[in-house]
Amino acid sequence: MSTIKANTLLHSDGTTTTQPSIPALDKRMAKAWCNYDQKDTVSVRDSYNVSSVTDVGTGIHQVNFTNAMANANYAVSVTMNGSGTTAAGFAMNEQNNNTTGLARNVIYASSSLVDADCIHTIVFGN
Repeated sequence: MSTIKANTLLHSDGTTTTQPSIPALDKRMAKAWCNYDQKDTVSVRDSYNVSSVTDVGTGIHQVNFTNAMANANYAVSVTMNGSGTTAAGFAMNEQNNNTTGLARNVIYASSSLVDADCIHTIVFGN
């Protein structure tokens, strides 16, 4: 068996190429993900296919995709924590899913909207 390792593949004329699609894996791989801080000002630590995260208001954030999803029927997994609180005290409420992004509300045990220190969002879909 041979192994090819390369950082960049180029067309024979020197132009860049798009990454190959592997249909069997496409639906099982995350289409977007991000790790960000919602406290004070939104700070994206790292991401894939996320152009930005918008702070809509206390406890409300909008994750914006770089490349739109095919439809709004994708699955979202979110984990979070915050200073002086426990992760068990938080709840995430879906506010809006669309092809260009998603909005979520972060709610603490007291039922009030709060900003979280660390939010991880992963998106699977088409």
